Amino acid sequence: MALLSLRFYPDEVLRKRCEPVTAFGPELARFVEDLFETMYAENGIGLASNQVGVSQRVLVMDVPSERPPGSKEPLVPNRRALINPEILSKTGQQSYDEGCLSFPTLSASVKRAQEVKVRFQRVDGAWEEATFTGLESVCFQHEHDHLEGITFVDYLSPLKRRLLLRDLRKFLSERGIEPAPANA
Repeated sequence: MALLSLRFYPDEVLRKRCEPVTAFGPELARFVEDLFETMYAENGIGLASNQVGVSQRVLVMDVPSERPPGSKEPLVPNRRALINPEILSKTGQQSYDEGCLSFPTLSASVKRAQEVKVRFQRVDGAWEEATFTGLESVCFQHEHDHLEGITFVDYLSPLKRRLLLRDLRKFLSERGIEPAPANA
């Protein structure tokens, strides 16, 4: 397994719709494990393939199961790799303060569906359906948006987006990463 290099806004790969995966096998399985390793190393709960420069429809997520209030039981991992995911239906609405590994240090409240029913392929190519609610629904929708070339800042008002992206440009510039254009 290997850590992959994250792509940061304004990298154009984040704005392109990803292509469907057509080849299933050891190479895809290795890539999925690399995505998980990278996501865990960055303390994320989800990661889309274009966030590491691969424009294919692959996302991984691990939203641990919730524990009862006051419980000291460890969180249970909930690893999922979704290949060629499709949203079948959305219901309800929730707001969640989202962050993104491609927009380090930024977070903002985004409205998303409370529940999503999805269809996807597993790493072995078999089709499966699942229903996600709560934070798992937020995470899936956020990563699925990446595969469509949409980022969470696209849901913000122009003023809020401009202020956050100004802060991001400063953060990236201080680290020697090419900042986004001022009109982004």
